[in-house]
Amino acid sequence: MRVATADPFAQMRLLDLQAADTHLDQVAHRRANLSEVSRLRECELALLVVKRLIVAGETEVSDREREARKAENDVDQVRMRASKDEQLLNSGSITNSKQLEELTHEVGSLKRRQEALEDEELALLQQIEDARNSLARHQAERARLDVELVEAREALAEIERELDAEQADAEAHRGRIAAELPPELLRAYEKIRAESGGVGAALLQHGRCGGCRLQINPNELASIKAARSDEVLRCEECRRILVRTGESGL
Repeated sequence: MRVATADPFAQMRLLDLQAADTHLDQVAHRRANLSEVSRLRECELALLVVKRLIVAGETEVSDREREARKAENDVDQVRMRASKDEQLLNSGSITNSKQLEELTHEVGSLKRRQEALEDEELALLQQIEDARNSLARHQAERARLDVELVEAREALAEIERELDAEQADAEAHRGRIAAELPPELLRAYEKIRAESGGVGAALLQHGRCGGCRLQINPNELASIKAARSDEVLRCEECRRILVRTGESGL
């Protein structure tokens, strides 16, 4: 789209429009790269991990408690059996030497079995204590993360409210500027801006294009200097609209 002429003031207002659009782009960039979003995601991920650890910890405690109850029951059964055999052995009712020897051997075996089971039970009780301590640490971490998650959400909501307000103000400001421009010039600017990385108009400053930052050659500068003030000019390199002011060095 080519616009041959436009009021010099309207061309200068393109720089204000460009500044407003740049501001809006900056707001969008900040919104897309909020550290508060990263913090919130980190909290959510950490909370997910600790919740899984809590489930695993609860399962561990439950399993060890069940094993400890079984071990306790096994100890009780062996103890009762050993007690009965000892009572029988001490009753004097058995006189057969072979039976006495067998019963004495069985009592000894039961005592050793009881000791082994009691050691297993003690080991399980220690495992239960360790598992409960680990679970308590995970639960405390979850409580901390719950608070941190609320804070992260509030911080994100706050910055989003600020960005929403800033964007609304910037859009209103941009709208007021755009309303002042000739429709043809505005359409040309917006088309060039879409094709040129967000910059549709640039200041010609001391013989340099503010869009591509390249120095304009002397012949082109002479043509620009000779052009009418209402002629809409474009950079030969980047094709952005060149806006002439007192800073242009013409």
